[in-house]
Amino acid sequence: MSDTAVPAAPAPTAPVATQEPRKLDDVLLAMDVVDTLRHRERVVDQELNAEERETQLIARLKEIYGAQGIEVPERILKDGVKALEEQRFVYKPPPPGFGVSIAKLWINRGRWGPVAGVFALIVLAGGAFGWFSKQQGDAEMAALPTEISRALADGQALAIDPSVDAQLASIAAEAQREVANKDQDGAKAQLATLTAMNAKLAQEYDIRIVTRPNQMSGVWRYSNKMPGQRNYYLIVEAVAPGGRVLSMPITNEEDNKTKTVSEWGQRVTKDTFDKVAAEKSGSGVIINNILGHKARGELNVKYDAPTPEGAITEW
Repeated sequence: MSDTAVPAAPAPTAPVATQEPRKLDDVLLAMDVVDTLRHRERVVDQELNAEERETQLIARLKEIYGAQGIEVPERILKDGVKALEEQRFVYKPPPPGFGVSIAKLWINRGRWGPVAGVFALIVLAGGAFGWFSKQQGDAEMAALPTEISRALADGQALAIDPSVDAQLASIAAEAQREVANKDQDGAKAQLATLTAMNAKLAQEYDIRIVTRPNQMSGVWRYSNKMPGQRNYYLIVEAVAPGGRVLSMPITNEEDNKTKTVSEWGQRVTKDTFDKVAAEKSGSGVIINNILGHKARGELNVKYDAPTPEGAITEW
């Protein structure tokens, strides 16, 4: 029996899948349309300059997107063409300014980082110094009233003469007024005057005529103010109890310059000068070598003989 071939049943034909058009967000589509137009400059040049350019552009865009299997609604195509004309999606750099400069520095921080770090430290240090200085100034201002009161009390405890007491009180009152007026420099200047007076009140010393070998004990000079007249000076030093020689601020009457010196020429009368000169020329030693004394609690030296005001620091 011959086999009869049974024809095979045809395989079922699979239905052809119809691809659904891809949908994009409207805004993204509009942006894509603009991008497509920009990347096809020839199309833009030809179509935008022709009559009915919008219609022709839309038709051309439909072909482009259709070839990619993308369905774009006509309203999106129109919006894209309009957006291109308005340059809606064109990046426009912000105008120059401080914010833009900072942003550029941040973007390029890899190159300037080390230098900027140093600069930042300097800026921060400057800011910190300014803050610290202000805090320190405020603290000093707040402490001034107490310091002034304390200096006044110290000075009045030292002062012997009631007139010096009154002088100290007047300076302290002026200093407190400067504090009330928030004049820190003025208040500190008055406090410095008060402190200097206290230091002077606390001193005790003798004005001693210098009698060391090979050293002059006195000189005379012609007066700058009265030509032909002589001024007489004894070379002296301030000696504290115990023998310590003090350095004193002395104003030279010939040039009005003040210097801190351990020896100076104290102006005296001709009679006093002659007595000292006679004593030294006779024995070579000055027995009565104390010209005056500055007591603790007093501002001024009390001289044992009439002594005109005036001194020199060079001779």
